[in-house]
Amino acid sequence: MSTFSRRGVSPRKPPPDAPMSKWRYQLLVGLVLLGLGLLVWRVIDLHIVDRTFLKGQGDARTVRVDPIPAHRGMITDRNGEALAISTPVVTLWANPQDLPDDGILRLQLAQALGQNLDQLNERIDRYADREFMYLRRRMTPAQAQRVLDLRVPGVHKREEYKRYYPAGEVIAQLVGVTNVDDRGQEGLELAYDSYLAGEPGRRRVLKDRRGQLVRDLEVLREAEPGGNLVLSIDQRLQYMAYRELKNAVDENNADGGVLVMMDARTGEVLAMANQPSYNPNNREGLDPAGLRNQAIVDAFEPGSVIKPLAMAALLETGRFPLNTTVNTSPGSMRIDRFTIRDVSNNGVLDLAGILLKSSNIGMAKLTLSLDEPVVPDTYRALGLGQSPETGFPGESTGTMPAPVRWSSSQWAALSYGYGLSVSTLQLASAFTAIVNEGRRMPPSLLKQPAAPEGDQVISAEVARQVLQMMDKVVAPGTGARRALVPGYSVAGKTGTVRKTGSSGYERQAYRSLFVGIAPATDPRIIAVVMIDHPREGAYYGGAVAAPVFSRIAGSALRILDVPPDMEVSVDE
Repeated sequence: MSTFSRRGVSPRKPPPDAPMSKWRYQLLVGLVLLGLGLLVWRVIDLHIVDRTFLKGQGDARTVRVDPIPAHRGMITDRNGEALAISTPVVTLWANPQDLPDDGILRLQLAQALGQNLDQLNERIDRYADREFMYLRRRMTPAQAQRVLDLRVPGVHKREEYKRYYPAGEVIAQLVGVTNVDDRGQEGLELAYDSYLAGEPGRRRVLKDRRGQLVRDLEVLREAEPGGNLVLSIDQRLQYMAYRELKNAVDENNADGGVLVMMDARTGEVLAMANQPSYNPNNREGLDPAGLRNQAIVDAFEPGSVIKPLAMAALLETGRFPLNTTVNTSPGSMRIDRFTIRDVSNNGVLDLAGILLKSSNIGMAKLTLSLDEPVVPDTYRALGLGQSPETGFPGESTGTMPAPVRWSSSQWAALSYGYGLSVSTLQLASAFTAIVNEGRRMPPSLLKQPAAPEGDQVISAEVARQVLQMMDKVVAPGTGARRALVPGYSVAGKTGTVRKTGSSGYERQAYRSLFVGIAPATDPRIIAVVMIDHPREGAYYGGAVAAPVFSRIAGSALRILDVPPDMEVSVDE
């Protein structure tokens, strides 16, 4: 049998159903097991080894820490009536990069926000390279929900609070205002901002890739609400005082006015009104002059209303019995290179007559007869030239000339209210010594748990003597008769002082003042009224400021349930 050799012919392949060789099987199984092992290791690596890192990366994309706004404390009057409260509002913001370009959605969004479409598009383009922009701040929850219901991508909300002032312009300068971030900006809102603001909380939340809240995870720190501030103000008296002051300013065509009413026994401020004013709930077109609390931050020369305090200083020396007389003729007097005058030639006056006639010459002669500066020293003890220490931002200390610079004319001028400056609040506080047996009560804008002891400044006897003199000033037939209050005795003092300008005292510009105490037999209120530059003819304190006191004192005493101490005649 022949055997043939065939070059290039491959050996025959095994049949398809032939068993796999052992080494191939083992290789295949090994590869499968290796793959499974790698998968198991990866699972272990992700869930155990790299868990912290990967969880942090995931949380960085979905978990956020949001602030929990703290509720700002209320400001109330002494009877619990709200003067400043915080209401919940919603601020809408957006990520400009997520906002859709769809014109219809943009139009719906602009309409819901109450904005112009072109202006909204312009703002979106301006913030296009950022991830945050405000759409509209401090909306009511209902308004904000109408926007959110559109479900526009990239639109988000933030819960905040907005300050509301129920009394509006009536007490705006004292209470003050907050800014758009609910932080104190003026007045007591600024002075007690840290106390009122509270402490915001923090919460961890889960959000989707668009920033929408998915769910709350946990509260990291609860928000601590701010404390409530209880003022000494009585809102009933405040409304009445503001109304009467505003009417007086309008009737006299004046630049403005100030009224401070104080509890005679405690030094608490019961009412503090300013003109001009402003509405803290709507500050569009705000006149900056209305922001200033003139009663505390403005100082001026007081004029004749300070004479009772100077008289108290003179009596305190013991050198002037009540029957002391001074010849004020001929109604003028030359001191240094200045001439001082009385309104008329009053002749010989006793001490009570000097206050009744408001004699500058009488006060000057008494003061110049002394070698010691008792008048300015007593002023300082009464709080003039000193900080009232109420805590109100920018409160004025007033001014008192340094002793080394006094001349005879300056020394005399201090006794009739020129050459120094005081605030309306300082004046009211100083007169608490006259009604409290010589003890001055420090002024307070906050309700006090009890009446303070006060500082003994003058003797009780001198205080009673001066109060009796002031009682005679307010009587029928006197220049202060318009301050009379039917059914109540009144003690007081008028004042008319020339205003100063850039070139000295102005010729036809005055401040009209009145300091009143009622009832004179058992004082409950002290009020200082100042009308700035009245232009309707009369400008004397007795004609302009005294009638304001009469109206506010009568209403206040009835509101406070103070019984009348005098009979009311049929004519009254």
